[in-house]
Amino acid sequence: MKRLSVLHVFSTFAVGGPQVRTAALINRFGPRYRHSILAMDGNYACAERISADIEIGYPSVEIHKGDTLGNRRRFRAFLHATRPDVLVTSNWGSIEWAMANLPTLVRQIHIEDGFGPEERSHQIRRRVLTRRILLRFCRVVLPSRTLFGIARDIWRLPRRRLNYVPNGIDLHGSDMAASAGNWPGDGPVIGTVAALRPEKNLSRLLRAFAIMRQTAAARLVIVGDGAERPALERLAAELGVAETVYFAGHLARPQEILGSFDIFALSSDTEQMPLTVLEAMAARLPVAGTDVGDVRAMLAAENNDFIVALDDQALAGSVLRLLASPMLRHSIGQANLAKAVRDYDQEAMFLTYAALFDGLG
Repeated sequence: MKRLSVLHVFSTFAVGGPQVRTAALINRFGPRYRHSILAMDGNYACAERISADIEIGYPSVEIHKGDTLGNRRRFRAFLHATRPDVLVTSNWGSIEWAMANLPTLVRQIHIEDGFGPEERSHQIRRRVLTRRILLRFCRVVLPSRTLFGIARDIWRLPRRRLNYVPNGIDLHGSDMAASAGNWPGDGPVIGTVAALRPEKNLSRLLRAFAIMRQTAAARLVIVGDGAERPALERLAAELGVAETVYFAGHLARPQEILGSFDIFALSSDTEQMPLTVLEAMAARLPVAGTDVGDVRAMLAAENNDFIVALDDQALAGSVLRLLASPMLRHSIGQANLAKAVRDYDQEAMFLTYAALFDGLG
C-alpha cells in the first residue's frame, strides 16, 4: 500500500494546541504516512513532541509577509513541484496556501481551531469573505461545535465539506493525578497552562488571584512561556502577589505536573476546545474559567457553575468557592474525569483524522 505524503502548514510550529495534536497524530501512526511540516515563521519548537524515530521533512519556501499574490505564486509552484497527496492547513495564518491550491492541485484539509485576539469579539468581514470563497473547495475540520456553527452559518460553507472532530487526549498513559510539582509556599495550588499571549489574558488571572489572596491563602502556578512574561511578572509585583506566583516557564510535558494542582484556571478571552482543559479533566481537576467557545460544554455538568463571565471579580469568586471546599473539588474532579473517559479518548480522534488523510472522511 502506498504511503501517502502529508504536508502540514502552520503559521508557526511553536507549542500550542493544534501543533501538539499534530505531533500526537504523527506519533500514533508512525511510518503509515510521510509527513512534512512547514512553519511559516521558522519556529519548530513543537517538533520536540515528535518521536525521534519518525522521519519528518521540514521543507523551506520563500515567504514575503504582505506579498499575498507573490506568496500565492511561490506556494503554488512548490505544491506543483512536490505534489503532496494531502495538504493540511491550519487556521487563518495559512490561508494563502488555500489560495495557492486553487484551482485545486492537491487534496486539502483545512483545520480551524479558533481565533487570535483580533477576532475574539467579532468576525472580520474580509476574513469571513475569504474563508467563504476559499474553504468551500476543501475538507474543513472543526474541533468545537461553536466553530462548526460559525463555519456553517457565517462562513456559509457547504455542510458536506464540514467535519466536527473534537479533540482527544491520552487517557491510558501515566496517571496525571499522581504527579507532583515542587512549588514554593503553602496553601492550595491554582494552576494554568498557557502560551503567554494576549488572547490568554493571564493578566486577568493575576488580578483575580490578587482579589482571592485578600481572603484566602493559595499559590498560583503559570506553566508556559511567551513574549508577555516580563509584563506579567511586573504585574504580579505591582499587585503584591509576586511571592505566591510561580512562573514555571515552558515544560515539554506540562500534563505530567497537573496532578500537583488543586484547581485548574482558564482566563482566556477566546478559546474553542482547549487541550489544556481536557488534560485538566483527565487529571481529576475542577476548572474555574471564562465562558468561551465550547469550554462549558466540554466539562461535566457539576463544573458548569464555575465557568463565568470574562471578568476579574467573577473569576476570583469562582476560584474562591472551589478553595472553600476540598470535598467539592474532589467530586467535580471525578465527574470531569468520567466525562473525559466517556467522550474524549484520543483514539477516536486519531481514527477520524486517519480516515480524512486517506480520503475516506
